[in-house]
Amino acid sequence: MRKSWTMAAALLLTGVIAGCGSGAEKSANQAKEGTANASAGTVKKIVVGTGTAFPKICFIDENGKLTGFDVELVKEIDKRLPQYEFELQTQEFANLLLSLETKKIDFVAHEMEKNPEREQKYLFNKEPYAHWRNKIIVGKDNNSIQSLDDLKGKKVLTGATSAEAQILENYNKKNNNAINIVYQSGAAKDSVNQITTGRVEATVGADFSLPLIDPQGKLKTTGDDLSEADILFVFRKDDPEEQKLADDIDGAIKELKADGTLGNLSKQWLGSDFTADSKK
Repeated sequence: MRKSWTMAAALLLTGVIAGCGSGAEKSANQAKEGTANASAGTVKKIVVGTGTAFPKICFIDENGKLTGFDVELVKEIDKRLPQYEFELQTQEFANLLLSLETKKIDFVAHEMEKNPEREQKYLFNKEPYAHWRNKIIVGKDNNSIQSLDDLKGKKVLTGATSAEAQILENYNKKNNNAINIVYQSGAAKDSVNQITTGRVEATVGADFSLPLIDPQGKLKTTGDDLSEADILFVFRKDDPEEQKLADDIDGAIKELKADGTLGNLSKQWLGSDFTADSKK
């Protein structure tokens, strides 16, 4: 992927000049710095890790193209940071964080939820690009499950290394492994089949994800929210270059929020605007 850095920077700078106040001046300075770096031939290649099995988020469409909310957001951010050139690399979800640790990729874009366990090991950027709430998901005729306690002794599907898996694992630590956790090896859409055929009783998922993985309405959410969190990109911790990249991405996300691009992407791919910051 090659970009016309001079043109991209010029367009960005034009948009910044249209603003006002110290925020606009700061953005203009950043744009000038990016333009200077690009002109000097110091454009830095950034490898972005994502997946292919999350409907509407990161997936391969009918034309064989990688697309989705996170994918298109990364492309928009790339346009606004002329000092970088982003290259998307697809992997199994369970391998993304390991690839980050071993420096095979530079950051992860896969609707990654910020939680205490991940914060101990990884760096997150500060500006959320989405916000979600996790809930229990069961078959539409299942009225017996309302809480994690109701899942004791039952099989519950989840993805290895996911934030949802962490919820179930944390519960099991306090309750003598009461839930039989089944780690998913296939695509996210397999959850519908596994629940409706009775191979598992439930899964845990974000509020926006159910209509994406279950367009026919065979499942439903139940009970109270299990957690809620901001969605961010994940970087290596204690790495100055990663911190600089995260800060630059935060600046781009703020612009995308301000001009409505981020909200429009969410509506296009997720059906509604899930980009509002957490209300705490």
